[in-house]
Amino acid sequence: MVRIRLKRMGRRNRPFYRINAIEKRNKRDGVVLENLGWYDPIADEGKQILLKEDRIKHWLGAGAQGSDTVNGLLAKANLIDAAKWGAFIKERNERRSAARAKAAAAAPVKDPKKK
Repeated sequence: MVRIRLKRMGRRNRPFYRINAIEKRNKRDGVVLENLGWYDPIADEGKQILLKEDRIKHWLGAGAQGSDTVNGLLAKANLIDAAKWGAFIKERNERRSAARAKAAAAAPVKDPKKK
């Protein structure tokens, strides 16, 4: 399965990311199928991101999935449905918090007086 994800570059305390199509099983900095753009989180607002929109749409149409971070960037750039992505994240966070609450309720209560 192909994922669209970030590849960290740059130097210490100055990150820079390339947005790549890469096989899911490869390492973060492994073999890249195609470079789809870049993201610079420290740059000025208008110069933070460059996307090859036609190639990203091609990979998404071919079944590639974006990582959470990349999907957030694509939603801001209107390449995917931002409302649908936001609803998915909200629903996933609610499921996780419910699971944490259930696990905390099932955990035995420790007596603070006992050591």
